[in-house]
Amino acid sequence: MTIYQHIRHPRIASRRADRPVKVLDLLPRGSAVNRFNTKVAIVITTAVGSMWCAYAFALFDLLSLPEAIRGGVSAIVSWVAQTFLQLVLLSIIMVGQNVQAAAADKRAEATYHDASATLHEVAHVQGHLAAQDVLLSRIAEKIGLDPVPVIDAPPDELTWSREEAWSDDDTTGQGQDT
Repeated sequence: MTIYQHIRHPRIASRRADRPVKVLDLLPRGSAVNRFNTKVAIVITTAVGSMWCAYAFALFDLLSLPEAIRGGVSAIVSWVAQTFLQLVLLSIIMVGQNVQAAAADKRAEATYHDASATLHEVAHVQGHLAAQDVLLSRIAEKIGLDPVPVIDAPPDELTWSREEAWSDDDTTGQGQDT
């Protein structure tokens, strides 16, 4: 009899099958029209969200600058606000968002791997504690104590034996040195 019986959270098994979500995973896979529209949107977003596009927009906007200068202060203000800033800043903001998104993706992937490593370490700790439970139970039997088991799930959810608990995780086991 073990002193403590651990019941794995169902998320652990599903997490082992998952991997970090990538943008590609979120793209529509339905009809040919949806896939085509998505591909066109990605190509346009990639092109407009580049510094080369910002430079091209700036050069394009400079073509109308002489006309704005001849129109006076009001025309210059209008040209800067409506033409130059809108077109050039659009691409620059998109480049900044792409850089921030790439950094966020790297942080998310690192967090995913950190969580996986933590789960692995916790499994080793659980194995170590289970081995200690076995030893404590033996000691308790020798001195005539009957330890009360602690179970972390409602009694009606317990349908497996101690042997199954040991085979539940390949990182734990009786007598295994962790």
